[in-house]
Amino acid sequence: MSSKYLLVTKKVKKFNKTLQVDGDKSISIRWLLLASQAIGISKAKNLLKSEDVLSGIDCIRKLGIKVNISDNNCIIYGRGINGFKYRKNIILNAGNSGTVGRLILPLLIKSPHKIKIIGDKSLSKRDFSRVINPLNKIGVKFYPRGKKRLPISILGSKYLRPINYHEKRGSAQCKTCVMLASLNTPGEMKIYAKRSRNHTELMFKSLKMPISIKKSGNVDFITTSSPQKLDSFNLNVPGDISSSAFFIALTLLSKNSQLVLKNINLNPSRLGIIKILNKMGASIKTKNIKSIRGEKCGDIFIKSTNNLKAINCPSSLNSSAIDEFLIIFLIAAKSKGVSYFKDLSELNKKESPRLKLGSKILNMIGVKTILTKDSIKIFGNPKIVLHKNYEIKNYLKDHRVMAMCTIAALTLGGVWKIYDPDSIQTSFPSFIKILKKEFDVKFL
Repeated sequence: MSSKYLLVTKKVKKFNKTLQVDGDKSISIRWLLLASQAIGISKAKNLLKSEDVLSGIDCIRKLGIKVNISDNNCIIYGRGINGFKYRKNIILNAGNSGTVGRLILPLLIKSPHKIKIIGDKSLSKRDFSRVINPLNKIGVKFYPRGKKRLPISILGSKYLRPINYHEKRGSAQCKTCVMLASLNTPGEMKIYAKRSRNHTELMFKSLKMPISIKKSGNVDFITTSSPQKLDSFNLNVPGDISSSAFFIALTLLSKNSQLVLKNINLNPSRLGIIKILNKMGASIKTKNIKSIRGEKCGDIFIKSTNNLKAINCPSSLNSSAIDEFLIIFLIAAKSKGVSYFKDLSELNKKESPRLKLGSKILNMIGVKTILTKDSIKIFGNPKIVLHKNYEIKNYLKDHRVMAMCTIAALTLGGVWKIYDPDSIQTSFPSFIKILKKEFDVKFL
């Protein structure tokens, strides 16, 4: 833990604002990985320039891909499928990004040399067996053998084979890993996947890559194969709904306030937070819908409310809100009644054990919870007002924990000392800047 902290001493004043948030992280990382495999010059506007995305850019640069970044643009000079320059003793640092760490691996499956993948302390505690196992079956080797966490080394093969892959977690990263491996694998890759965010499928379709998708209940049957070539492509990256979630909560929990968020990714597989909050009595609307490379985008309209109520949250909404549950827990703490969220063991496998930490933070501010290994009950208190001093530290520098606590401080009161504020740089570098500029927040 560093000695640096944010000190929040005052609640936010009522507001009526229109603003934009940083580009979508999931789409930004997928664009740069696929652009590295395309032939020619690909350009992106509003690419998220967070530490996670910059880690991805650093990785492809070490693999021989030229990248130029300016204020609002990123240009990648692709060398085609398997166009990386493989040298001996390459070390790729994914930083804090599970997406970069897991999704760079399937692009390395033809490497003739071992490539070492490392990450920061938090990422090095996360499970990589979920992508190692299917890549092993495709014909790739990992060292040390049997190791499930970073650092690990990957060695490609000339003898790759397609597989039938059953993805049971609802993990978009696992599904995408196998889809990206199909770029360099002969034959058809067949994926039987529990439904999750589908950014990769939409990007594959928009690039006219070989892909077919059949839906049945909560399962997708996906078939992919290697294209003859991948042409360069441009993208205007929409705003990130996960980043938007913090300002949605800020508005709902403030008095007499309203907010419009412009040009946000409204992919149906990411709208869990809006569906859940509307079930809890919010009135969140989306308007001005358009399509960007198959992704639905538009504006989000939010008004504050005094009528938030508890929810027995359907598990079917979990995968579409998995990154937003901490902020949903905070809203449940200010709602009338007992909220119940279940089948959330995946939350404890993120940058930090978010289910446990979410419960701990709510307990700290006087909100009762009942916690199991995969569920939480939250006993809401609509009248909660805080006056004490609170310290947030030792949370493994999880950016979503930091942002959740900042929103709690600005809406519930009290004096909050939030350590490691730079953790937000991994996903939402303009978060504090927006609060200062648009909401007149003073951090001491």
